[in-house]
Amino acid sequence: MLVTGSSGHLGEALVRVLRDRGHEVVGLDVLDSPYTTVVGSIADRSVVRRCLAGVGTVLHAATLHKPHVVSHDRQAFVDTNVTGTLTLLEEAAAAGVGGFVFTSTTSAFGHALSPPPGAPAAWITEDVAGVPKNVYGVTKTAAEDLCQLVHADHGLPVVVLRTSRFFPEPDDSDDVRAAYADANVKANEYLYRRVDIADVASAHLLAMSAAPALGFARYVISATTPFTRDDLTALGEDAPAVVRRLFPAYEAEYARRGWRMFPRIDRVYVNARARAELGWAPRYDFRYVLDCLAADEDPRSPLARAVGTKGYHPVTTGVYTVR
Repeated sequence: MLVTGSSGHLGEALVRVLRDRGHEVVGLDVLDSPYTTVVGSIADRSVVRRCLAGVGTVLHAATLHKPHVVSHDRQAFVDTNVTGTLTLLEEAAAAGVGGFVFTSTTSAFGHALSPPPGAPAAWITEDVAGVPKNVYGVTKTAAEDLCQLVHADHGLPVVVLRTSRFFPEPDDSDDVRAAYADANVKANEYLYRRVDIADVASAHLLAMSAAPALGFARYVISATTPFTRDDLTALGEDAPAVVRRLFPAYEAEYARRGWRMFPRIDRVYVNARARAELGWAPRYDFRYVLDCLAADEDPRSPLARAVGTKGYHPVTTGVYTVR
């Protein structure tokens, strides 16, 4: 297996899980780590070709992320997220790789995630058309299109996973960080826009196995929401009332901790297609989090705790720093 971005949050998690299952793993990253065997760029064709020797599956998690928008120019995003992905795809096809899993992002939906004030929450499935918001989302969408193109032209089986938030760092909004405790924010997000890294890793392994039969597919990867379409209007007006109806005990547990539910929820990520077609069964959801809170236990998976916080920059840059 080739895992790109092996020094990052998800890359490390994937290497850990694959090694635990007895797979031989090549980890490729521009940064060295205990989970990286080759230090180099995914845009360097000679490096990629060398890494692919004997590889049967590629798990492509390397990327410039949303936090890099403040520290990298647009060309850097194109070089890594677009050119790097194309290089991997072409070399994987030439090497006869049996499956390719591309880690994308729900940021690819862009402005489609944010309906105007007073509007119902958005119901986000794979069929929602993205509206460009920043260079991160644009380049990830372009990379997804290249995945589909290379599959069509060369038959490389590719599965795209649009993952929601699994990073452990604080929220990137100053207003949110000022108003809510970090654990409060993350607990709230499990209702509609967060996923544990252990569930993300399991989705990648299932996608890896299913890729040859699927040919090309795209899935939203997020914790299973308790909401339905019938809740969307109320979520846009009074989210606490909806959560209270579904989880009557949540208020007392939140009050015990001095926490609050967000007054309004603007989007809901829907993972139904991944559950149905991949057989994915995410474990970590809002009910699980509530049960852990009531027992005074850490709701994070053992894998999330093991990977920990990494940061995105070599020097202090907002809330995203190094370990």
